[in-house]
Amino acid sequence: MNQKHTITLIPGDGTGPEITDCVKRILSAAGLNIDWEIMPAGETALKEYGTPLPKETLDSIRKNKVALKGPITTPIGTGFRSVNVSIRQELNLFACLRPCKIYRGIVSKYTDVDIIIVRENTEDLYAGIEFEPGSEGAEKIIALSGGKIRKGSAISIKPISKQASERIVRFAFEYAVRHGRRKVTSVTKANIMKFTDGLFFDAGRGVAKDYPKIEYEEKLVDNMCMQLVQKPHLYDVLVLPNLYGDILSDLCAGLVGGLGVAPGANIGDGIAVFEAVHGSAPKYTGQNKVNPIAMVLSAELMLEHIGETQTAQSLENAVAAVIREGKHLTYDLGGTAKMSETADAIISKLK
Repeated sequence: MNQKHTITLIPGDGTGPEITDCVKRILSAAGLNIDWEIMPAGETALKEYGTPLPKETLDSIRKNKVALKGPITTPIGTGFRSVNVSIRQELNLFACLRPCKIYRGIVSKYTDVDIIIVRENTEDLYAGIEFEPGSEGAEKIIALSGGKIRKGSAISIKPISKQASERIVRFAFEYAVRHGRRKVTSVTKANIMKFTDGLFFDAGRGVAKDYPKIEYEEKLVDNMCMQLVQKPHLYDVLVLPNLYGDILSDLCAGLVGGLGVAPGANIGDGIAVFEAVHGSAPKYTGQNKVNPIAMVLSAELMLEHIGETQTAQSLENAVAAVIREGKHLTYDLGGTAKMSETADAIISKLK
């Protein structure tokens, strides 16, 4: 009998429940024995619990150690900057993993992109340390700046620590070792932000010494954007602070067909949450229209994480076959298929 897995499922908002239902159906067809613990977050949770991120949902993820999450709408006016960011911070999911791989059949200017984005999740400008114009904190910082900051400015603080930088770079190298990758590229703007981004580079150099078989290099983020557009085949694993990682992961998704084929994972010490990169697309709710592939590939990452490697490979092969044939693709990939038809096609290719 197959090993049973208990996994937290957050259906999400908008098109999220439809997409996660598709994924559940596909994983069942693949023969997996999963007990889904369904928990709310986002607008759905706000109506029932009075908060978009209930304690019960976080407790479920902590207990089960793994979750699959549909896209979430952060309700306006709740005090939450982002439910997604809050989940990562509350569970200390320090590593955001976003593979960007082109599959034959995708319409793109590129044919050989296979890049792994490793993004630090807990620091940088996304730490959320901000001061409104005219606030006491802003005025103190303006006074300390010696005239470098204009009066009346809003201010964001960018923390970068040696501990978190070394941790994320080591995660990138360990991923490279496990998956037979050849190179890790660290990306910052250290020529301008010499102390914060410079520290990230320094941490990378120190960690790289422990992995002599993996090539290590450093790129400035503006140059990296040009390099990715001109010659993405030269790059393998990219490791970046939070903001640059967010931006470049979308850039790389654009190289391989868009957010409809962009999976993601947020991983901490013993806990992981898997999610598609795209949003909840509420205007398409109930239309059976959106592309489920990003969520399916996120589930594939989840299966790999929980040790179901053979089924994970079978699932990716099935997705690749559907894309290659091109008969059952949704509108964003140039097709006319419904979401459920894409799911059926993937199921038909499982081996």
